[in-house]
This record gives sequence, structure tokens and C-alpha cells, in this order.
Amino acid sequence: MIEFIGGSYLAATPQVSYRRLLEALSALGWQIHAWSYVPGFDHQLQANEAWRLFRQERQRWLESHSMDVSRQCRPTAGLEAGASRGAGPAVLRLGHSLGCKLHLLAPDAGRGCDGLAALAFNNFSAERSVPLLAEVGQQFGFRSEFSPSPAETLRLVSGQYRQPRNLLVRFDRDGLDQSGRLLAALRQRSEDASQLLELPGDHLTPASAGLRRRLLGEWADDPSRQRQVDGLARRIEAWWERSP
Repeated sequence: MIEFIGGSYLAATPQVSYRRLLEALSALGWQIHAWSYVPGFDHQLQANEAWRLFRQERQRWLESHSMDVSRQCRPTAGLEAGASRGAGPAVLRLGHSLGCKLHLLAPDAGRGCDGLAALAFNNFSAERSVPLLAEVGQQFGFRSEFSPSPAETLRLVSGQYRQPRNLLVRFDRDGLDQSGRLLAALRQRSEDASQLLELPGDHLTPASAGLRRRLLGEWADDPSRQRQVDGLARRIEAWWERSP
């Protein structure tokens, strides 16, 4: 099962903004839950909300299936997968940009999943991300920095995040990516098994709705975009299958 959080305002309609990627993963056999949200300044609050709703959706999924799904669990950090979250299918948390940060801030510190795939991790300050809003906040006395801040986020990752199995995907034309900083924070932990994968593309490579193809037909589509997204889904699947 995949629990997906998209990036920034793309995540308001993940079923549209990330349609190609989610369909490609679904075609590989994944059950997908995607969280819809509008970003705010309190990222910890939103991370808590996403975690809680994913947990509720997972419980509904279990209740709707009569088969014994506990056999699908895979080991993580020397414990039987699911031991800290109850019986259920193996869970991959998947995030893009800001969505990666929200997964990293989950209140279970990554214990309730079997791995994280972080696409184009972004951890900029509010001033860099929304400079006008940050300026207005300073003038009128309301919060103008994300909580936790970028530096605090990395400190929390290195000190409290407990999931050893992480795939960081960086795209070679992405000027917003901060996967290197995240990898450095992850590797400060003992028994870390994080990996970094660099692929062709830019920050928006994971976000493709295929709208031109759906509205105008195959002739209007860019086949290379579909190949990129399909290739990304296969690389995530390959890492998942071979990662201990």
C-alpha cells in the first residue's frame, strides 16, 4: 500500500496533478491512498493530520478485506513489519517536494511504515517559498516561518526519525531539490539504510496529469513525459523489491 502526499498546491487535487504517476504505480499492483491538502505554515500540524487520516483509511481498508493481509508484511529494522501499527499490508510512504517533509514529521517517526520514497525533497524557508506572504506576516505580527523551520526539520530527522529504509530521488535539472541535505541528516543515524537516486527530469517530473492527451487525444501528448513517469514508477518498485 502507498500513502502519498504531494507537494505544495499540487496536492490540493493529487488525483489530477499526479495522475500519471499514481496510475503507473497502481498498474504495478499498489493500493494507493493520496491525501489532499492546502499547505499552511504549521507543517507539524499538517503532518499529524495526514498521519491520522492515513491510519483511518488503512483501518477501513482492512475492515473491507476478509483475507488475512498480515502475510503481506515485510521485515523492517529487525522487527516484524506491522508490529508497531497492527496487522496489515506493507506500507510505502511516498512524498513529493513538501510532501516528503510532512511524511518525515509523522508523529510515529516512520515506525508505522516499511519505507519512504522522497521525490525532490524541498525544505525551503517561508521567505524563500512564499516571500510576499512572509513579508506581510512580519508586518502584521502573524507567523511568517514554517513550523518546524528548515533547520529544525533536519535536526528532528537526524534525532527522532526512526525509519531506516528511505529512497531519495533527485532530478538532474531540479534547482529546488535539497535531497543532499536530507541524506546527510539521515546518515547521522545508526543503522541508516537510505539511498540516493538521480534521474533525468526537473522538480515537476512526478507531477503529470496527461491532460492534453485526455482532452485532445494521443496526438497532442508528449510520449517522453509518459516514459519518464513510467520509468520513475519502475525504479521505485525495483528499490522496494531489492531493499532489505
